Parts: sequence; C-alpha cells; structure tokens
Amino acid sequence: MTIAGRAAPSSQPPDDRLDALVAGLSLEERVRVLTGETQWMLFPLPSAGLRALTVSDGPIGVRGRGLAPTTSAQMPAPSALAATWDESLAGELGALMAGEARAKSADVVLAPVVNLQRTPLAGRHFECFSEDPLLSGRIAVPYVAALQREGVGACVKHFVANDSETERTSYVSRLSDRALREVYLAPFERVVKDAGVWMVMAAYNGLAWGSEEAPATEHRRLLRELLKEEWEFDGVVVSDWLATKSTVASARNGLDLVMPGPGGPWADGLLDAVRAGEVPEEDIDDKVRRILRLAARVGALSDPQSDSLPGPSSGSLPDPLSGSSSAPLPAPGVRAPAGQDPVGPAPDPGGPAPQELPSGHQLATASLLRRNAARATVVLRNEDELLPLPRDTSRIALIGANALEPFVQGGGSAHVTPPYVSAPLDALRAAFPSAVVTGHRGGRTLRHLPLVDTDVLEGGAVELSVLDADGRLLTALTRTAPWDGALRGLPEGAVSVRAEARLRLDEPGEHLLEIAPVGAHRIEIDGEWLSESTHRVAEEVLLDASAGHPEGHLRGVTVSGEAVEVTVSATVQVVEVDGFGRFARLELRHLPPEPGTDAEIAEAVRAAREADTAVVVVGTNPESESEGWDRTGLGLPGRQHELVRRVAEASPRTVVVVNAGAPVLLPWLDEVPAVLWWWLPGQEAGGSLADVLTGACEPSGRLPWTLPADARDVPVPDGVPSAGVIDYSEDLDVGHRGWDRLGRRPARDFGYGLGYSAWTYGEPSAEPWGEGQPVEVTVPVRNSGRRPSREVVQLYLEPPRGEGCPHRPLRSLAGFAVVGAAPGETVRATVAVEPRAFQVWDEEKHSWHTPAGEYRLLTAHSSRDVRGEAVVYAGTDVAAGG
Repeated sequence: MTIAGRAAPSSQPPDDRLDALVAGLSLEERVRVLTGETQWMLFPLPSAGLRALTVSDGPIGVRGRGLAPTTSAQMPAPSALAATWDESLAGELGALMAGEARAKSADVVLAPVVNLQRTPLAGRHFECFSEDPLLSGRIAVPYVAALQREGVGACVKHFVANDSETERTSYVSRLSDRALREVYLAPFERVVKDAGVWMVMAAYNGLAWGSEEAPATEHRRLLRELLKEEWEFDGVVVSDWLATKSTVASARNGLDLVMPGPGGPWADGLLDAVRAGEVPEEDIDDKVRRILRLAARVGALSDPQSDSLPGPSSGSLPDPLSGSSSAPLPAPGVRAPAGQDPVGPAPDPGGPAPQELPSGHQLATASLLRRNAARATVVLRNEDELLPLPRDTSRIALIGANALEPFVQGGGSAHVTPPYVSAPLDALRAAFPSAVVTGHRGGRTLRHLPLVDTDVLEGGAVELSVLDADGRLLTALTRTAPWDGALRGLPEGAVSVRAEARLRLDEPGEHLLEIAPVGAHRIEIDGEWLSESTHRVAEEVLLDASAGHPEGHLRGVTVSGEAVEVTVSATVQVVEVDGFGRFARLELRHLPPEPGTDAEIAEAVRAAREADTAVVVVGTNPESESEGWDRTGLGLPGRQHELVRRVAEASPRTVVVVNAGAPVLLPWLDEVPAVLWWWLPGQEAGGSLADVLTGACEPSGRLPWTLPADARDVPVPDGVPSAGVIDYSEDLDVGHRGWDRLGRRPARDFGYGLGYSAWTYGEPSAEPWGEGQPVEVTVPVRNSGRRPSREVVQLYLEPPRGEGCPHRPLRSLAGFAVVGAAPGETVRATVAVEPRAFQVWDEEKHSWHTPAGEYRLLTAHSSRDVRGEAVVYAGTDVAAGG
C-alpha cells in the first residue's frame, strides 16, 4: 500500500544544493526554522521547498502529533528487546516503527534511548536497553538503520550521562574522560558512526567533562568538538523539550534546534544575538543546512519552484513482517491499558491527517510484537522441567493483580495508547481450551484508587466550567466516565476549571473517594472542605511527570443501609506551557467496598491448592516505573512476596511470572519451582505469556542487566544527585563490571537465561590479533536438550594485568552471537571482537590505544558462567585512530 503525497527521500542531498537554498533565505527565515512552530512540528519554509517537519515520541510506539491518546502499536519495553540479544529482531521493529510513523505523518521518531542502566532505581530504566554499552549499541544500530532505510529519521537520546530522574533538569553529571569515552558515549558513537543516525537529542542535565561544565544543550566540547567535528555527525542536534535555557551559549556551542516552540530562548533572542554579533551568521547557516538535509532525507524538501510543498509521510509500508507463533492470536480486548497518560493539548489541528494502516499490516504487527515479548522472556528457574506446561493440564489458577491487568508499559514520554491489550486470562483459556482457568487478584498493589466509573456517577458524566481570571465562564464541557481527568487544548484566557459531579453509592460498606488535582485547587465534598492549595505550578509538572500521577486527597464514606449521594465540587488551575498549550487535570477516583487483601490472598491460596498449576504474576505498576521520578527501593508493591510464598506452599507446581521492566528483589527465587521474567510486554501481553507457558515460543531471553539478591550489594545504589552533582565514582565499572569489581554475588548475573533446553560448549579458537582488525573467535555449541532452542553465545574479555597496565574492568562484554539448533545438533558460533574492545582511551594523548599483553577471551553462557577460553596477544602498545 502507498500513501501518496511525500517527496522521495534522499539519503544524502548534495551540499551545493543545500548551500544555495540557505543563501536564498533571509536571516529572519533562517532563525525562525531553528525553533519549533508547535510542540511537535517545525516551521515550514515555502521559499526553500520545505514543508513542516513532524517529530513524535517513540521508544515503544509512535504517538504522533500531540499527547492525546490516539492508538499506536505498542512494543514491549526496550529492555525486553535487549533481552533477546537479537539484532535482526531489532531491525524488524525499526521497520515496523517506520510504518507506524508514516501512518501518523511523523518524519522523525524520538528514539531509541541508549543511556545506560547505571542503577536499578532509575525511573527510565525500562526505557533503556541495557547496563552494558556494547549490548546497548548493538541493539540500537539495526533499529535505527531499519527505521531510516524507510525514510523516517531516528533521534538517539539523551546525550549524555542522563541517568537519573531526580532533579533531572538541573543536576550535573561528573565523569572521567575514560568513563565517558569507553562507557557512556560508546553506544552513541556506535549509532552515529555505524547507523548514521539523523538526529541526536541533547539532554536536560549538565555535564562536567574536563575543564568544561555546562548544560548538555550548550556544551561545546560535547556537541561541537566531539559530535560534529570528531565523529563527523552531519545531522540535527535537538534539545530535549524545554531543556534550553540560554540563547548565545547554546547557539554558539552546537545546538541546532530548540523544542518545543514557538517561544523559548531562540524565538526572538537569537535574531537579536546574531545582529549584535554575539552569534556568527555562519553558525546559523550550518544549523539551517542540517535541518534542510534532514528534510531531504525524510522527503520533506522539494523544488522550491514547484507549486506545492511535499505532503506528509508516505511511500510503501514495510513488507509484512515474518515470524509467527503456532498458538492462535487471542481476540483483541477492549480494556484500557494500565500506564501513565501524559497530559497535554490535543493534536495540532494543522498539518496532514494521520493515515490508516491496512489490516494485513496490523496482523503482522501483532505477530511481531507477540514474538518479541515471548522471545524476550527470561527463564530464571525451571526445576524438574516444570515448564512448558503440558497441553492436557486440566486446571490452572492465574493469580495476581498483574495477571488480571498486566503492566504493559512504563510512564512518561514513552507512553502510548495501544489499540488493545491481550489479556492473560483470555489467552490462557484459548491456549488450554480443555482446562478450567480461573483468575484471582490476590490483593491490591496500587496506592492510588481507580477512576470513577459510570455505575456510581450520576448521569455518567462530570460537568466542567472553564473560567477566566475573573471567574467568568469561557466554555462548558462534559466528560463521560471513565475519564482520566485530563483537559487539553483549553481556550486562551482560561485560568481555572470547576468540576461538579454527583456520586450515588449503593453497595454497603466503606467507600473511598480520592480527588487528585494538578496545581492550585480547592476541593469540597458535600460542601465540606477537603483540600486547598494556592501554589500554582508551571512547566515542572510536565518535566517531573506529576501531571500524569497527581497526588490524591482521600475521604471515606460508609454506606450502611440506603444509598448515599455525594456531591464533589472542585476547582483546579489551568497550566500553560509554551509549545504545549493550556491544560488542566483533576482525577476523580473511587474504590468500592472490597474483601481486603487477607481475604483475597486466602482465596488465591484455595484456588492454587485445587489447581494442577498455579501461575502467579507479580510485578511493578504505573506508580513504580516512569519518567519523572526514580524509585526509592527494589521491593514489590503491596503484599506480593507473601502471596508468592503462600501460593507456593499450597501448590508444588507454582510458576511465578515477574512483570517488571527494572530489577526487583525476589527473596523466594530459589524456593519456587519455576520463575520467568516477563518484562513490560506491550499490547500482546496475554498471547506472549500463553506462547511461553505452552512452549509455542521458547523464552530464550538473557538478562541485559544484573539481578540483585540484596539491595545493599548494588554497585550504584541510587544514583541521585548530591548538592546538584552526580559523581560517577564507579568510573568504568558500571553494571556487571561493578559486581565483578566488588566481588558480590547477585541473584542472577548479567546475560543469564535458561531457555527450555541446555547447551554444551566445545573449545573456542581465536584468530591472531592484528592491528585495527577484528579478532574472530569460533566455538562449537551443541543443543544437548530435547527441544529446538536458541543460544546467545557471549564472549568476555579479560585484559592484561600487572605493572604498567591501565586500570580496566576485570571482565567486559566483547561480543556475542545468536545461534539456533535442533535437539542434539552442533553448530559453530563465530563472535567478532572489534578492535575497540582491546583499546583504552589515553587521557593525556587524547587518542585510543591498545595496551600490549595477553588478552583472555572467554566464551560464556552468562557473565559468570564461563564455558571456554582462548588467548590472543597484542604485540606492541599500538596507537589507534578514532
């Protein structure tokens, strides 16, 4: 299928054409295009043949223009993709996202995130690929290449050392030159050089690097000297949204585009700065040239002499995606997915309308996303081969709040609204048609109450009045339940919103009401004061994500006989943020009488005792993992640990499924027969779990990070700023390297995963080392199990040690290869170790070099499960090019 209206993308427009276009623009036009026109769109330049470029959030799906909940295909979390260690699959997902972007008229997808998972408490841990720089870069490159091959730009982010959400717009990251070069910059360098990424996002945080300490958006050494000059990046450097705080410094030091617009520090100030001689005009020309180059690459630049500008994204959609499971796809559900709905205005009214995807593409999408989620699942334990479950299983008890409503995505800018979420209960019933499959919550895990539903809201709606500064009515609105509390695109002059709702509570027992406003407010229930605040908020509610998870104010109401009517009256401020418009949020939440956690756990235990198999799904939730805040601990919310232990005591065939993006403590890990790590699985949650439990798809994932057994053992326990600074004192030893340095034992090590088979390794052989050449290591591996299987052959490098050797990690990931084999089959895996794996950065000479000595290359099933060793020698201390 082709969507007409887009100019053919050009991989590399000639510089002389770009120079001519720039020369034909006035200074005012050149400056104007360097700030967004809206929160997601750039200004068009008709005189240059440039239509308005559109960008979209996109780490797990392409939302399109605006933050309103239009539906998007929802991938598993990026950490789940990394858990497959599958570069081919990453390319398939990149192609899928390109089709999604074209359907939503998006020219650039703001993804991937290649920051490292420095601490397990990081709020955006789920949004990153791995704690390891090599794995992060290797997964990102094919994703970016496939996306851009379809004429849709990728924007790699957040450049650089943006590893904490606490004080995220103001802290400074302080790193050594080697830590930056060898660890934190490494995945960015790979994406720039190997994938040729078209856009890089400068982060919120500041960076103390050598003698320069500055915000990332105005860091000369980072943006200009390293990225553009040393790495020869020819794309666009864009600010993170609302991150730019200066005019002259950011313009002179390498930033090309300020988002969002139309306001901001460049809107008027940059033109004045150029005229005053504070910013050279040639710097402006370079920025415009980069934007025009991007436009040509995505098909947004046409001959300026033509009568019309190029239309929205179009072209052929990616070919139907390969791969499917043998189990049937469950019918899509209609349940609203869990997760954070970011607040913002409605999509921009201007610009091309999003396009509908063909149904064949939707089926291929479902198959690919289901395969991703199933393949990413990590088998942490499988005693006596409890898994996969036999098809003749007669009774299954599916237990846990996350079983009935799985946590499919983290919060913040990565959040999208999927067309449906496949429910585990429905999927298991379809996969085991002759079995009785029952569902049991086992207790609440969420701190906030659910949104008010139509069964208690009289008229099924909330009446809203939008008021100006004098309290005069500007417009009246009605929102039907269930309503998420968000009001977007409010009119000019709006200062506050008054909400009126009447609730009829029929069910006897204790009801809880919770009213959750964003910003200044006054709340009354039945005319009695509940809460009031005069503190008005601004852009910080978008940057710290509190607009998506406002704190609530509680009131209990007891119904002992006849129904009770309750009137809620609340007024909340309107928030106005440049580029995001005017919005307000006021959530009405209600929890009817419940049996209580004790009773729910007891019911789950009874069901487990009566079933052949108990499947307990535990995990985090939207209150745990999100952009905007960091976690404060590694525990599971609620009483989930107790639930697991009591169910396991009742059923000797207990399978625990962990539904979380970032590490959590599992104190019962070695006490239950089978444990799976299911990640944040996206829209195909239920189907993927059914495929794993039945064995229709092998859960062949390997951990892309280290799973701690004790929070006190984590090398970087929190990663939050101290006096506004994050000191990367662990230096090179991030992730599994830090665990090795400290000699601590995790619950499961980096790269761990059992799958449904076993593998036997032979002796590896390695080519001799040669200057500037990769070293190939070959090892025979045999599938010694009874099922077809997939193995991730990992290779770790141990450097020379002793006098004169530079400090290096004791062991680092140097390469990997994915192979598959039938039962009893032996295949040969070849792992290429790149020259950079042997090199260190010389801080005095500012160059890479290879220290001389003996290098041990370890073939391994995981970072601490070494199966073989080969040795190579570097003959001399060799300098290397960049």
